[in-house]
Amino acid sequence: MGGGASGAAEGPATSDCQRCNKGAHYIVNPDTPMQALANVRIVLVRTSHPGNIGAAARAMKTMGLKRLVLVAPQSFPDPVADARATGALDVLQAARVCATLEEALAGTSHTIALSARRRELGHRVLGARDSAASLMGMARDREVALVFGTEISGLSNDEAGLCQELVMIPADPEFSSLNLGAAVQVMAYELRVAAFGGSAPLIGKRKTEQREEPEAEPAKFEDIENFYRHLETVMLETGFLDPANPKRLMPRLRRLFSRIDLEKEEVNILRGFLNSLITNKKRPPK
Repeated sequence: MGGGASGAAEGPATSDCQRCNKGAHYIVNPDTPMQALANVRIVLVRTSHPGNIGAAARAMKTMGLKRLVLVAPQSFPDPVADARATGALDVLQAARVCATLEEALAGTSHTIALSARRRELGHRVLGARDSAASLMGMARDREVALVFGTEISGLSNDEAGLCQELVMIPADPEFSSLNLGAAVQVMAYELRVAAFGGSAPLIGKRKTEQREEPEAEPAKFEDIENFYRHLETVMLETGFLDPANPKRLMPRLRRLFSRIDLEKEEVNILRGFLNSLITNKKRPPK
């Protein structure tokens, strides 16, 4: 699980912004668990070996996950990835390739980064089971993503900072290195179990479920990123943020807002408040 997602790389690994064509609390999901799983993106960042992409695709398909997103992979498409996918070529063929992690996360409302270590000023850290239960509860009515870093070093701090939470697989500390395919398999299994309310049925059995209407529209990734840019601009204009000595103000504010799941209406309120600060600052005194 080295670095941010998995441990050992299987070997060397171009990117194009398009496809070359306390106990987990489980929440009942929508009409079928598969609908919730369909809202989950598995995002692999800068994967170096194409075999790991194929292994991840196979791991996904065995657990009902279909949406694979690749950020700047070293080699894809690749016959090695096809060979390792073994029956999951449809997942590879539907994979989307992006140039940046920001592009890969656009449209999501909650993202979790897999990490093998705690980060300084990092976000909340959950275990694999708790994070899966939390993510699938959100996937009832919104797009979510689980992000895995490169095989050797994982995710950078900046990449992990784009996510709301970190997840660690509780491996044996004496030998905690998981390769990328294995890490995806562990998390895909936990997501499937969570999607079925804590007890995924054996093959051939189904579970009926009731759909719950969402109370409010969640803020999307781009809404929150635009808010952070707006916030930084206003802090600079008001003198609250000194560009010559910014310290760690923005990372701390990102950490603060990452503790809650912002709704679109709440982001609009915050940005309206920021606009009022600038408007009042420019208004001549009475």
